[in-house]
Amino acid sequence: MAQAQKTTGTAAGQPPSKGYKQELNRVLTFKDLLIYGMIFMVPIAPMSVYGIVSKESFGMVPLVYLVGIIAMVFTALSYSRMSREFPVAGSVYSYVQRGLNPHIGFLSGWMILVDYILAPALLYAFSGLWLHTLAPSIPAFVWVLAFIAINTIVNAVGIQMAARANFILLGIELIALLIFIGYALKFVFADGMGAGGFAIAPLFQSEHVNLGFIATATSIAVLSFLGFDGISTLSEETKNPTRTVGKATVAALIILGLIFMAETYMAALIHPAYKNLDPDMGFFDIAREAGGSFLYYMLIIVNVLASGIANALAAQSAISRILYSMSRDKLLPGSSFLGKIHPKYKTPFNATLFVGGLSVIAANFLSIETIIKFVNFGALTSFMLLNITVFVYFYIKKKFRSFKESIKYLVLPLVGFAIIAYVWSGFDKMTFLAGFSWLLIGIIVGAVKSKGYKVVPEVLKDM
Repeated sequence: MAQAQKTTGTAAGQPPSKGYKQELNRVLTFKDLLIYGMIFMVPIAPMSVYGIVSKESFGMVPLVYLVGIIAMVFTALSYSRMSREFPVAGSVYSYVQRGLNPHIGFLSGWMILVDYILAPALLYAFSGLWLHTLAPSIPAFVWVLAFIAINTIVNAVGIQMAARANFILLGIELIALLIFIGYALKFVFADGMGAGGFAIAPLFQSEHVNLGFIATATSIAVLSFLGFDGISTLSEETKNPTRTVGKATVAALIILGLIFMAETYMAALIHPAYKNLDPDMGFFDIAREAGGSFLYYMLIIVNVLASGIANALAAQSAISRILYSMSRDKLLPGSSFLGKIHPKYKTPFNATLFVGGLSVIAANFLSIETIIKFVNFGALTSFMLLNITVFVYFYIKKKFRSFKESIKYLVLPLVGFAIIAYVWSGFDKMTFLAGFSWLLIGIIVGAVKSKGYKVVPEVLKDM
């Protein structure tokens, strides 16, 4: 009897209603979620930061990403636990709301909002800047508008169209990556250039690997893996979400981490002298060294597509679902507008249009540095709350305390919390100022919408 009480979800993996009417189109599979997660994290993401990370890590960039896999898998497991228990849209907002406290849940949703709302704007800004460099006659603003229009239309029309677009865009990124690896193998192993063969230095240098290095690597890597959590926002559009959402979250993190390690290892073999790399264009310069101008320009163009279309498409999809989830609980200003589902497309249409409009403003009027500070603070604050929620909900409230359960619901989430808290504590003063200012606004909004934190959403009154 005790064992039956510990079963989560429902029979055959079908999700419980959790008090909500099924409004979104439930069509996504494990493959769709895995592709979405990979697109969100971007398989070629290390290319844009390779020069900076290489100098910070003494050329051991692959090791940095291995540290990242280990560091973030604890939080990914926390997402997996909560997605099985609460298979609803809203991600960390819904999980903390139900597992810890409705009002703290609102604040966690408020913090992840700033991450997801500004993430597309950041990607649009980078892509517009890169394309303006390649075509100076076309203002960056024009490119930004074009990307926002494409992604808003795709996301608004339907999740199936977005899933097909993700599949195509992921294919383009992986093909470009395979072409780079092909050139790298020829350059290093056939032509005997660069390192001339396999080398251990990119993976481990005993004189540099210590607690200080691990700490630095963790800080870099954790921020590089932001995005895997977006999979959970699609729970109400997924078949058997209690089974697939968590598995896809962990799988996407591990697969992308291994891809990151492979591409950066090959880059290190092509150009072992990491100290003379350009911090912004280091990887692309390495590509030109191995494959000439063709490889150089091809990777820049594919990176623009990856950021301005693929990654931003996934980010815009995620934030529109969180806005929809919080608005149907009537917790945001304009909830009656943002909580509407399009009768034909079965998407959070108004929320999607709102995010597109907000991205236009943010991408053109906020500095890239300011956006990064908000994104990092919002994401990591929410991750800390999620890990604490897993511990409180399963270990404290539900009393899952056998030896195996203590590992799952006590040790692992608290380790995840400690890792994220360490990185969070290293933010600079301006990041804390920006983050806590946003949190203060959220506290005020929450107080107004909940009548002094006394009223909770209708669906939570019996919980």
